[in-house]
Amino acid sequence: MSSKNCLNPRSLLVVAGLILLGLLVWRFSSIVAYILIASVLSLITRPIVRMLGRIRIGRRHIPVSIRALITLVFIWIVFFSFFRIFIPLVASEAQELSNIDTELVIEAFEKPIERLELWYQKMNLGGEDAHSLREELRGGLVSVLNINVITDLIATVASILGNFAWALFAISFITFFLLREDKLITGYIVTIVPTKQVEAFRHALESIKHLLRRYFVGILLQMTGILTMITVGMTIVGVGFRHGLVIGLIAAVLNIIPYLGPWIGAALGIILGVATHLDLDFATQLLPMMGYMTLVFAITQLTDNLVFQPLIFGTSVYAHPIEIFIVIMMAGSLAGIVGMILAIPTYTVIRVFAKEFFNNFRVVQKLTEKI
Repeated sequence: MSSKNCLNPRSLLVVAGLILLGLLVWRFSSIVAYILIASVLSLITRPIVRMLGRIRIGRRHIPVSIRALITLVFIWIVFFSFFRIFIPLVASEAQELSNIDTELVIEAFEKPIERLELWYQKMNLGGEDAHSLREELRGGLVSVLNINVITDLIATVASILGNFAWALFAISFITFFLLREDKLITGYIVTIVPTKQVEAFRHALESIKHLLRRYFVGILLQMTGILTMITVGMTIVGVGFRHGLVIGLIAAVLNIIPYLGPWIGAALGIILGVATHLDLDFATQLLPMMGYMTLVFAITQLTDNLVFQPLIFGTSVYAHPIEIFIVIMMAGSLAGIVGMILAIPTYTVIRVFAKEFFNNFRVVQKLTEKI
């Protein structure tokens, strides 16, 4: 009897619908990405629409379409201001790196390289065909600082400008209507839910929107805090405001990648700081600066671990740090860095639906008790 129930036309139709939905998502992944980005933007900026709704002009409130348009213009201003400030700085840093004389780098690290070569030869790590560490370093620097890499990147960016313009239009168009109609996506989603579960499904979606809004706003505040701390710290230790701002931006963006991101950002930041100050004496100036830069990253990471992350993960998605760690590691093993970035939002959605529809299980009650 149970096998017949599993193979009834309704169940088969649901399975076929899910398969078709998966195929559509895969085939139109770019459109799905536009919708997801627009959804995140609308979640973050929804409070602006509500705030504008409290403003009266005479006896009337501002129409919701005007409020949505004002909010969308605000998003554009922030977006283009960000690129207007940071893109020239990053391009300037890239140009400086491409002009660095690799021989100057070798000279700056002459003594450390000699010591490493002696140790390398003593340990016979390279075998009989071992190359000079100096030559290896020179080849690596040439490949990293090669101007062709930068010009190729610029050419690639130029080739996708058309796609970028279309993506910007599509995301802006979708964002406008999501801001104007708060329950637009919810209204479409509940149409596939059985009538008896519509109210529970709506409640789950509202909880998800609330939690994800807090999470994404927290991520933006975390990135701003890291950018500020590293920029100020690098300026204080003598790296310079312009270089410090670029290093802070790199660290803030890479910090989105859980656990690995801060280490990658710190390594790249120190390399960038050293590469742009090769005129300093290694023993008396450059080496102490490297130590100070490491201290800045250490203080920033400590502040992030003790202040920023508990505020974001603990008070926004209401999950224990151990839960977050396990989920991120599992997502990373399944989908790499992208999985690690999407782990917490996805886990939040799963927890909310589990609380709404499977709350009779004790493990679900334990995992969702704070939601």
